Amino acid sequence: MKNLKIFAAILSVALIPMGNLHAQSAAFKTGKALEVQYNILRELSVAFVDTVDVEKLTNIGIDAMLRSLDPYTEYIPDENEEDLEMMRTGAYGGIGSVIRKIDSVGVLISQPYLGSPALKYGLEPGDIILKIDDADVMPLAADECSNRMKGQPGTQVKFLVKKGRTGETKEIVITRERIHVSDVTFSGILRDSIGYIRHEAFTEGGHRDFRNAFTELKEKGARHLVIDLRSNGGGLVDEAVKILSLFLPKGTTVVTAKGRAAQSEFSLKTETEPLDTLIPITVLVNSASASASEIVAGAIQDLDRGIIAGTRTYGKGLVQGFRPVGYNGNLKLTTAKYYTPSGRCVQAIDYSNRNSDGSVGFVPDSLKKAFKTIKGRTVYDGGGITPDTLINGETYSRPAYSLVANDIFGEYAIEYYKTHPQIASAADFTLTDAEYEDFVKFAAGKEFDSRSSAQAQLDQMLKSAKQEDLYELYKTEFDALEKKLTISKEEMLRVKKAEFKPLLEEEIVYKYYCTPGRIESIIRNDVQLHKVLEIIK
Repeated sequence: MKNLKIFAAILSVALIPMGNLHAQSAAFKTGKALEVQYNILRELSVAFVDTVDVEKLTNIGIDAMLRSLDPYTEYIPDENEEDLEMMRTGAYGGIGSVIRKIDSVGVLISQPYLGSPALKYGLEPGDIILKIDDADVMPLAADECSNRMKGQPGTQVKFLVKKGRTGETKEIVITRERIHVSDVTFSGILRDSIGYIRHEAFTEGGHRDFRNAFTELKEKGARHLVIDLRSNGGGLVDEAVKILSLFLPKGTTVVTAKGRAAQSEFSLKTETEPLDTLIPITVLVNSASASASEIVAGAIQDLDRGIIAGTRTYGKGLVQGFRPVGYNGNLKLTTAKYYTPSGRCVQAIDYSNRNSDGSVGFVPDSLKKAFKTIKGRTVYDGGGITPDTLINGETYSRPAYSLVANDIFGEYAIEYYKTHPQIASAADFTLTDAEYEDFVKFAAGKEFDSRSSAQAQLDQMLKSAKQEDLYELYKTEFDALEKKLTISKEEMLRVKKAEFKPLLEEEIVYKYYCTPGRIESIIRNDVQLHKVLEIIK
C-alpha cells in the first residue's frame, strides 16, 4: 500500500489551493488527474475480483506514462538504487565479470574484467558457478544470481565452482571490490605516429583515464590524435567538458543548455589549462555515438579544433537530471536541450522518424538550418552531428548477426580457451584453416539463422505467393530459385569465412586479453578506421 500512501500525500498537497484556481488551470488539471488515479487505485485494491498488487500496478502505470514523453525519462525505485549508481558513476560493488545463466548447468563465467576480483581470485572463462554462498544457482534466475554476486566492496562472497579447463570442483571465496570499467578501453600509437584512444562512455572520473592515455601517447611521440567515439552512448556532460578542456583554451564555452525552468539552463566552459591546443584531432563517430559524445564532436567541429569522420551521429541533444520523488525513489527526467558552440541542437525530436537502431532517420533539407563554425565553415542541425568526412563502416550479413546474437562465437571461444593454455599476442593471433574448420563443425550443430538476405526475402515472397494463390502457378520457377539460394549451414560458414573468421578471432582474443586485447584485434580489420588513417596520412 506504499504507493497509495504516496498518491494520498501528493493529492493532499495538490488539492490545498483548488478553491482559488481557475477551472482550466494547469494546477486544477494536475489535481484532477491525481485524484482520479488515487480513486482508481483505491477501488481496485478493495473491489477487484482478484488480489491486486497495487505497487506493481502503479509502477506499470508510471513506466507507461513516462514512455509517452521520450525514451529517456524513467522512474528508478529504491530497489534499483544500484542501477542509479551505475548510471551516474559506471561503478558497482561486485566481482567484475560477465556471466550467463545456463539452465541445468549453472552460471557460466563468460568474461572476467581486466584487473577484477574475479581474475585475481582465479575465475576464468568457461568456469561454472554451482553455488553462491551455499545457495544452489539452478532454481535462481539470471538477475537473482547477479544480485547475489554484487554487494558492498570489502564484503565476501563464496562460490562453489567447476573449473572449465580441469573439471575440478573447488570453493572460491572472493572479496568484492568497487568495479569500474575504464571509459578508455584501448590506447596506443598506430602507424605514422598517430595516437589512438578508444573511448566508450562518460562516467564519473573517466576524464582522468583519458588524460593519462593522451599524456602517455604524447610521450611516445604521437603527432596526431584519433578519438574513437563510435558506439559511445554518452553519459555525464561534465566529463565531456573535462575532456574538451584538454584541447581548448581555458574559458571556452563548449555547450549550452536551455529548458523550461531557469535552473535547467546553463553554459559550461572549460575550466582548466589545456594539455595541447595544437595537435591535429580526428573524432571518429557513427550512428550509435550519442549525447555526451555529440557534445565532444560538436564542440570540436564548431570550434574548428579538429575534423569529424565516420557517419552521422545518433541525434540525442537532451539533458537528463535526477529528482528524488520519495521513498528513496528517483525520477530521471529530461530537463533541457543542449546546444553546440555554434548554436546547433543535435536533437531530432521526431522519434517516429528514426532508423532501426534508434538513430536519426531522413531529415529533409527544408528542416535543416545552417550555422557557422568559428572559422566560417557551414554546419547544419536537423539531428545528429554530420561528419566533415563521410566514411561508411563495415556491413555484416544476416548470418553474422545471428551468430553474434546466439553467442556462438563466444561459445566456441570458451571451448578454445579450455584447450589452449596460451595464444599469440592480441595483435598477432590468427586461426589456422584447420581451426576454422573445427569451428564450422561446432557452429553447424548450433541453432542460428544461416539464411542469406536473398534466401530470407525469397521465403517471404513464397509466403506471400501462397497467400495470394500464385504459388502453384509459378511453382517450377519458385522451386528452382529456392534450390539455387538454399545452402547448408556448413556451406554458409565456409562461404563467409572472410567475414566470420576475424569476428571469431576477436572473441577468442577477448578471453585471453580482456577488452584491450579485443580492441587491438578489432583494429586489424577495422575498415572505417584504416580509411581514416589513410586520410590523415
